[in-house]
Amino acid sequence: MQSPAASRLLFASVVASLLALACQAHRREDGSSLITQPIPSNLDLKIPPSDSAHLGAAAIHPRREEIEKRIQVKKSGMKIVRNPPDSKLADLGVRSWPRWAFAPSKFPWTYSANETSYILEGKAKIYPEGSDEGVVISAGDLADFPKGMSCTWEVSAPIYKHYKFND
Repeated sequence: MQSPAASRLLFASVVASLLALACQAHRREDGSSLITQPIPSNLDLKIPPSDSAHLGAAAIHPRREEIEKRIQVKKSGMKIVRNPPDSKLADLGVRSWPRWAFAPSKFPWTYSANETSYILEGKAKIYPEGSDEGVVISAGDLADFPKGMSCTWEVSAPIYKHYKFND
């Protein structure tokens, strides 16, 4: 018979393996992943206290710094949050914002006000003025663009977004 501590460790290992298998199982027919964010390889496992008589469930929490790196991109004043929680979108009132659509193309743009956008569909690469490196935005991204920012949009798949100008 295994000790309770060994059982908890085995359980935590099984949970981590199941998460990895779930990622592999969520693939589209073309081989691309349905999961847009990687599962962090470095997890903090919170295991119930050893005096507990039962195994309980191991709660897995990625480290805060990993979450920040994984879901936020900041460049030239832009801030992109990948797949924000529905609660954040509801708090912002995103679904009530106006919509904007644009076909695949390449065009220059300068923001006359701070803008927050939520990408519903599509994909684009945004090149801040003076930079050869672009930032990709796609469905599920919440993006903040600062007033005065000049950039070039390179839309590769039709973009549909909600947007709001902020003071």
